[in-house]
Amino acid sequence: MDIRPLRTEADYDWALAEIAPYFEHEPAKGTPEADRFDVLADLIEAYESRHWHIDAPDPIEAIEATMEAQSRTRSDLVEVLGSPSRVSEILNRQRHLTVGMVHALSSKWHLPAEVLVQPYHLTGKTVAHRSTRKVAEAKAHPKRRAVSATGRASTREH
Repeated sequence: MDIRPLRTEADYDWALAEIAPYFEHEPAKGTPEADRFDVLADLIEAYESRHWHIDAPDPIEAIEATMEAQSRTRSDLVEVLGSPSRVSEILNRQRHLTVGMVHALSSKWHLPAEVLVQPYHLTGKTVAHRSTRKVAEAKAHPKRRAVSATGRASTREH
């Protein structure tokens, strides 16, 4: 094989010219040509990652890019995440993805989980979880009416 390290742009251009014919006529697996194709592809990928590293998109950008690339709609996302309001909160960066949402997106839409679990900032007013809101309400209003499991109303002091 006449393969060499890719150290310069000229080396990179050489490798691209060498690999181009393989895209028009894919070599049969197990042949020396297929091995040469694989080695060239690995060299090109390594050179590109060293010289033109592209950061992975944040989770919301990844979801939006996938929706666009696969012609998916918000309705499709609702099927994965559960409700239109939740989809709106996620896409508007008002709520973080949960582990369950990451799992669903990864398994159903084949989005890499490592992209979806990256930290990202929320914008605007965040939506508090229901139990968090109840605790906040109880602290803000020491006397409030509570409905028991039987449906009877009672006043509680905190």
